[in-house]
Amino acid sequence: MKNNHKFKFDIWGIFTLAILGFYLLFLVLPLGTVLYQAVINKETGALTFNYFIKFFSKPYYSSTLWNSFKVSFCTTVLAIAIGAPLAYFFTMFKIKGKKFLQILIILASMSAPFIGAYSWILLLGRNGVVTNFFKGIGIAVPPIYGFAGILLVLVCQLFPLIFLYIQGALKNVDNSLIEASENMGCSGWRLFLKVIVPLVLPTMLAGGLLVFMRALSDFGTPMLIGEGYRTFPVLIFNEFMSEVSGDDGFASAIAIVAILVTAFIFLIQKFASNRFSFTMNAMHTIEEKQLKGTSNILVHLYSYLVIGIAIVPQCYVIYTSFKNTKGLLFTEGYSLMSYKSAFERMGNTIINTFKIPGISLILIVLFAVLIAYLVVRRRNSLTNTVDIMSMIPYIIPGSVVGIAFGITFRNKFFSIGGLALMVIALIVRRLPYTIRSSVAVLQQIPMSIEEASISLGASKLKTFFKITVPMMAGGIISGAILSWVTLISELSTAIILYTTKTKTLTISIYTEVLRGNYGIAAALSTVLTVLTVISLLAFMKISNGKDITM
Repeated sequence: MKNNHKFKFDIWGIFTLAILGFYLLFLVLPLGTVLYQAVINKETGALTFNYFIKFFSKPYYSSTLWNSFKVSFCTTVLAIAIGAPLAYFFTMFKIKGKKFLQILIILASMSAPFIGAYSWILLLGRNGVVTNFFKGIGIAVPPIYGFAGILLVLVCQLFPLIFLYIQGALKNVDNSLIEASENMGCSGWRLFLKVIVPLVLPTMLAGGLLVFMRALSDFGTPMLIGEGYRTFPVLIFNEFMSEVSGDDGFASAIAIVAILVTAFIFLIQKFASNRFSFTMNAMHTIEEKQLKGTSNILVHLYSYLVIGIAIVPQCYVIYTSFKNTKGLLFTEGYSLMSYKSAFERMGNTIINTFKIPGISLILIVLFAVLIAYLVVRRRNSLTNTVDIMSMIPYIIPGSVVGIAFGITFRNKFFSIGGLALMVIALIVRRLPYTIRSSVAVLQQIPMSIEEASISLGASKLKTFFKITVPMMAGGIISGAILSWVTLISELSTAIILYTTKTKTLTISIYTEVLRGNYGIAAALSTVLTVLTVISLLAFMKISNGKDITM
């Protein structure tokens, strides 16, 4: 009897094993395959480190690491320098049009970075509108291409993350601390540097390291405007694509280096978060003040200027989408010609943008809710293993996920391809973010509610679907919308795995920019921007103004 009781059917045990099997097949196996390809000689089967020696011994390859670190570090410093004061101003002072400005900030943070790169090409490229204007009055504009251009695009796209993180942290600062500081003569910039910065330092570090990792793994921006300035993700992509028909061991070795680098950065982030973390609870949140005179003008000027620079490229892309085109050139007059051409030639890509991310999103939400429940409510060695494995993709660049899937599942042993491969890759890549938000929601639901349901005769599974899931619904839906935005703007993984039948908007925009079809690219970018705006408005409606953190 004891043995029968011990081994009775447990649905949550089945779920745990099924999810573990999923990660073994679609995470451990691809990463193991990449490692095998990197250290095993194909011809002899012997252990070799020649690919790693090749990478580190040739400056042509190893310099891309330094280039990526340089871009990422400068982006992080500038993003903090711009985003932190902006968050301070928005929390401390009354600013006209604040709600609308916040929507613009969020839109800037959620849009695909490579669209920003494409926008700045239209503005400051060799034949850009701003470049031509200044050329007409005899002023030479610095080129947008290379390090400066990459930095400009990434800072404009990533400083909103710092803004959102710090603004959320400032809501936990008690107003009495501000009043006490001001009573002691500490105000203005001294208050910001001596009181506010130390209080939000853990959040600033966490946000800064997230910005660093995003800048380090960004593929689209340096690919479009980097030209001679080669970064690590671009090298990974180029080497893999050139090795597809031959030996892909070198591409695998570069992918392993990328994983080690991002893992090291992630560990620094964890250490910094643990080292400087503390909790704050605000009995009275910071009260907004009305500035007067020069201070009021400067705060408004800074806010409008920063947000304006961040959002103007997207506005210009929308504007150019209505301009007439002749061949590859914009001409006088306005029409819907670019949209007509886009829908006629690439209507299938728009359908794919709904279909592929849509299927991925449904499965991501299902997996995230189940994993969150297992991690929070059913803790044991197996669920802990699932929790750890589910977080591994968080530190892996998208291009590496694409390479791992391409090498593993496009061979004679597996027949996974097309839509299925894209969907599975997107699930693995984006699942960690949705799991964390689901865990946060579930931790706020008292266990006693579920225990009461079970004590009244409901099964564990019925309790989960009838009690727990409905209570998590608000957080699940708002988290799903944010996941949707990241899925429709995914490029680094999709660009490696797509086929002609699985092309999405982001891939089409990228390929059209490379071909010089700026009119069609602008029309497709506008469609993607509209989808993003609708999604964000839906999020704000459902979440009742909840802060967005990515």
